[in-house]
Amino acid sequence: MSYSINAYAKINIGLDVLRKRPDGYHDLKMIMQSVELHDTLTFCISEGDSVNLTCSDPTLPCDSNNLIVRSAELFLKEMNITKSIDIILEKNIPVAAGMAGGSTDAAATFIALNDIFETGLTKDELMNLGVTLGADIPFCIMGGTALSEGIGDILTPLDPPKEAIVLIAKPDISVSTGFVYGNLKLDGDVVHPDIDKILASLSKSVADTGRLLGNILESVTIPAYPVIDDIKKCMLRHGALGSLMSGSGPTVFGLFDDDSKAKEAYDACLAISDNMYCKLTGYQNFFQNFH
Repeated sequence: MSYSINAYAKINIGLDVLRKRPDGYHDLKMIMQSVELHDTLTFCISEGDSVNLTCSDPTLPCDSNNLIVRSAELFLKEMNITKSIDIILEKNIPVAAGMAGGSTDAAATFIALNDIFETGLTKDELMNLGVTLGADIPFCIMGGTALSEGIGDILTPLDPPKEAIVLIAKPDISVSTGFVYGNLKLDGDVVHPDIDKILASLSKSVADTGRLLGNILESVTIPAYPVIDDIKKCMLRHGALGSLMSGSGPTVFGLFDDDSKAKEAYDACLAISDNMYCKLTGYQNFFQNFH
């Protein structure tokens, strides 16, 4: 038996940090959006007692340091199932990109094993299981569009926004999430994005949303990595209705309503630096279809 599932990346249409909590985490207010860019996981079940992962990206770990393996092992333990699972990961989402690549692979693992073994867990039950391994996993199980609050674990599903062409560009750099949050200043002249206004714009037009995009983490990441601002400006010069860094970076996305402008921006972004990853994609809204 072979079972395949797509694991969709996410972007943050808006991201604000409200306060630092006594426990060291931060209270967030974000708009999360799935996009069509995805990894593909294939599962084969056999007799035995092991989880074996093979990945198309040789730089990724294939042991318990990978969330896929940890998710599969947790699911088998919680459901009291003894089987061997061979998993093949076709990796398309760039690594360490602020697009929940690891979390969405974990989410797809939970969904797939729930289907394969017909364990009948609800979406909420899978989300409660997933959050024990990572705060982004519940959203990736839900998919679609959502308001995310708390540390990212309080999710409110939203109606899909107006369709847009999404250009994703990731420079060949890595950004430490710990560095970004450790250097974030929430007082002084820092500009907080108006998440409520962005929410209200989603059903109106891509242009309205594009004008309002905001991510407070750019206040740390852009001064440290100016290429992120270079990418944003390039997209805007070539017709993007708005451009923003996703998560803590370094990925930047632009929203377009014109295919030719999006392709023009794609070509221009590729020329900014060596080894630039660029991908044209779109929104993915699938939470309504969860069974």
